[in-house]
Amino acid sequence: MKCQISPTVSPESSETGLVYLASDEAQLGAKMLPPEAEKKMQCWIRSRHLICSGNLYVFETVDYSAVERFAECVTALGGTVIAVDAVDKVWIGDHRQVILYRSKASLHTPHHKLKPYWIKYGNFRTRFDQGV
Repeated sequence: MKCQISPTVSPESSETGLVYLASDEAQLGAKMLPPEAEKKMQCWIRSRHLICSGNLYVFETVDYSAVERFAECVTALGGTVIAVDAVDKVWIGDHRQVILYRSKASLHTPHHKLKPYWIKYGNFRTRFDQGV
């Protein structure tokens, strides 16, 4: 299920599986500063929501508002969100399923310490990968 990036935010459609992501700064609210964005990304690295492969960052979560915050962080650091996919349904407890979102971003971070931080504290699998 692929994403279509649109200037408006709409909830995930269960029929089509398409997810729309806001790209307009005015809709995302106040612009985030790079130090704050870097701290949020570091937190997601430690919690195994964010993994890195070269200049590609992959973020997985069951909370769509976190996908929007991730897009804000990537934009603040000078990157671009490539795609947002609704990839799976995950069981929470015994009786509830939620949608798992995967967001991919291209982020060149020569002046940021995200890559060395991921090498030290990160993992090659997210918390939602099967068999973990």
